[in-house]
Amino acid sequence: MKIAVDVMGADFGPEPIVRGAIEAVEAFDCEVVLVGDEAAIKQFVDKYGSDKSRPKITIQPAAEVISMEEPPGVAVRKKKDASIVVATRLVKEGVCQAVVSAGSTGAAVAAALFGLGRLTGIERPAIATPLPNLTGTTVVLDSGANVDSKPQHLVQSAIMGSIYAEYVLGIKAPRVGLLSIGEEPNKGNEQTLSTYPLLEKLTNIRFVGNVEGRDIPKGTVDVVVCDGFVGNVVLKFGEGLASAIMHLLKDAIRNAGWLAKLASLLIMPAFRTLKKKMDPAEYGGAPLLGVNGGFIICHGSSQAKAIKNAVRVAKEFTEGKVLEHIRESINQEEEQHS
Repeated sequence: MKIAVDVMGADFGPEPIVRGAIEAVEAFDCEVVLVGDEAAIKQFVDKYGSDKSRPKITIQPAAEVISMEEPPGVAVRKKKDASIVVATRLVKEGVCQAVVSAGSTGAAVAAALFGLGRLTGIERPAIATPLPNLTGTTVVLDSGANVDSKPQHLVQSAIMGSIYAEYVLGIKAPRVGLLSIGEEPNKGNEQTLSTYPLLEKLTNIRFVGNVEGRDIPKGTVDVVVCDGFVGNVVLKFGEGLASAIMHLLKDAIRNAGWLAKLASLLIMPAFRTLKKKMDPAEYGGAPLLGVNGGFIICHGSSQAKAIKNAVRVAKEFTEGKVLEHIRESINQEEEQHS
């Protein structure tokens, strides 16, 4: 198992990316190829590497970086030696099984489309983001790859999300819901009204109907389908709300009397468990489903812990044979409607 890690373009520079990749090597028994500025990468490999990890680390030089401000498609075409382009090429050539990147999401999606191409039968790839709920995890897709989706794109997202939930997250017969403004089939906008009957006809997923935003944290369903505009808003709102709740709890304890502070010490282990469950870094990264290779996209502000877990996700994605299962499921659906 060898994972390409795009070291450049993240908010906090190469250090947390390299450190997280090294921690992944030591924890998950895999190899990594670190792609980017060779001198900077070597500096941090020397700093954080060990006798156990260094033999499993390769450095692939890449002289260019695509910034968050650059037009993704243009930059990917022009900068052939950009780190994300080189990392994607390693997967295309079979050197690595998957890519992990915390750089520009737009550049990552463009590099995947141009470098790996779409799976046959998939018109639009989708980012599948796992979010914590009361009982486990809900996968939301698309969470940012496509801001304008047609009903058929949402159908394909439903199939891919169901497969990811089953073969990576281990959820048997995952429940799939269509995000709308009401549970009734006649609620929603033109997009959801057109998508609902198409999802009803699918035989290879467990479609349970419309769901509302509150169903995501409640865990009513395992997979929630929407377009990338709505999905990204849901994702960012959820991250902000989780952070705000933790800050409010801390402030309430800090401003309370000594008895409340003493009591807080007794429930501190419970707070730590809650924080871990709500921490996006625990989930690492979100797979870009629908391209012809493993591709894990991380938040630009990812620290070492998130990168470590993103490499784990890339490993699980490959071991779960997600690409093969998506191909098989899409082919079955096309045969039934041909």
